[in-house]
Amino acid sequence: MTIHMVTRRSLLAAGGALVATGATGLLHPANAQTIAPTPSMRGGANNYRPGAPIVERIGGGGFWMTGTVRRAGDGAPLAGQRIQIWAHTTEGHERDPHSHGATLTDANGVFRLEMPQIVPAFGQPHGHLAYDSGDFETVFLRPVMRSSKDTSLEAHFVLQPA
Repeated sequence: MTIHMVTRRSLLAAGGALVATGATGLLHPANAQTIAPTPSMRGGANNYRPGAPIVERIGGGGFWMTGTVRRAGDGAPLAGQRIQIWAHTTEGHERDPHSHGATLTDANGVFRLEMPQIVPAFGQPHGHLAYDSGDFETVFLRPVMRSSKDTSLEAHFVLQPA
């Protein structure tokens, strides 16, 4: 049998721990952080075409646009969500219908679509992506590539219910 003696040292250590962690930490459990929705980016909707078709690939391919779609709040992956993608590429301008296409997220909320190499427009190589299916608020993204030599670009959506 072990007997614990309250000594001045153990009392000071316990008091220091209470000050360091805060008394409220003992009374209230830690709250989970919520994931904020993704805001639309300036210029993201430029040359947007409502209803672009779901495609296997845009043009000849060679460049990959990838990302994830999650629900705001709990961050749960969202399957079956439609993401439209378009860009200024080696095969056309972002305003051309053949430069637009859409894809659906998989069971893990991941999307991936092959397209022609993105090239600079207005001095920056960038892509355009949109969530516009209606179950959640519409979001437009315009991510900029680090280099025009990159062969992929990643974008992530966190969606707020409409």
